[in-house]
Amino acid sequence: MQLPNNLPDDFWEASSARLAEQRAALWRMVKTQGICATLGIVGGALFVDKKHRICAIPTSPAPFVDTHGHLSCLRTHSASVALARAALAGVRVLVSPADPLDEIPSKFATPAAYVSWIDAQIEDAHKLLELCANEGLMPPTFAGYESAPALLDAVYVVAGVHPYGAAQYMHDKTQSRVLMQAFLTNPRCRGVGEIGIDFGPYNSLDAGVQADALLDQLMLARAYELPVELHVRNDAQHQTKSAHNLVYELLEQRATQTRAQNVAPLRCELHCFTEDAPTMQRFTDKGIYVAFGGASSFARSQKIRQAAAACPEHLILSETDAPYMAPVPVRGRECESAMVGFTAGHLARVREEQTGITKHSTYQALWDNAHRFFALGLA
Repeated sequence: MQLPNNLPDDFWEASSARLAEQRAALWRMVKTQGICATLGIVGGALFVDKKHRICAIPTSPAPFVDTHGHLSCLRTHSASVALARAALAGVRVLVSPADPLDEIPSKFATPAAYVSWIDAQIEDAHKLLELCANEGLMPPTFAGYESAPALLDAVYVVAGVHPYGAAQYMHDKTQSRVLMQAFLTNPRCRGVGEIGIDFGPYNSLDAGVQADALLDQLMLARAYELPVELHVRNDAQHQTKSAHNLVYELLEQRATQTRAQNVAPLRCELHCFTEDAPTMQRFTDKGIYVAFGGASSFARSQKIRQAAAACPEHLILSETDAPYMAPVPVRGRECESAMVGFTAGHLARVREEQTGITKHSTYQALWDNAHRFFALGLA
């Protein structure tokens, strides 16, 4: 694999030393402050409000799934602490996105180094949970899910170049593909994402280059038979839903090609959906999954709640998009995968109140759909 040759001579050594120091700092904190303080556990609870009242995670008959949480972007907690907290919160599957152009080599030397870092975080999380067990703190159990793997045996990766990186992707498409393929062939990788179209306030790229990068990565998803997490953001100043319209057209273009080739269509998901029900329905009518995060719980997010209520039961997913958009009642904090239970509980309540779908059915669907989407097999 060809990597940039304009990096400082000591770049890799400094990067490795930084990661080693982060791990060492974790264990110094455990030694000096104890396991509960290290994990931010107060009175046996993972979450308390500003008045130090416990924020209880909703009770679910099924384990929780975070289909999209950025482990490498956390600041409040290390990834290992976030994993241990998620396990204690009842999360049993976590999918962490990696951006090959944004994170390689700025954070990690190679895709393999990224996955090795994930492995190291899981190793440390195991040790943290062992210390928790000594204090009587254990991940919850779920009747009927005895065969479901523990979270630390179900941490996965998806890889894709965000729309903001589309120009860089297309500038050296060969190298971009090399980095993508290094991720997609790793056993821990279960999908392509997040990729898509972004016309939001932070975007500076035109639609053409974003569409080209999206189509090329959809081709890789097809080649490796992997599902796709789509990032789609409209221009808030216009009501045309232009980003969703363009993505819909591109997916239809790909679908026409796959039908002509007599191959199965791509499994796709609208990640972090924040639009209305009519916008969603065009996609769900095509069998595309929809993932809802913390934004669905915000006071002014009625249109998102209406979409969540209307989403077909076999297509709804839960996510955090950590470290962004923590759900109520912990809004304002850095989001983490342990918070996905609040979002799942909110989705279950909204769907029951607005459509009569039982909370049990929604919790079950969130678990089943994630396993079907990522081809994990049902436990």
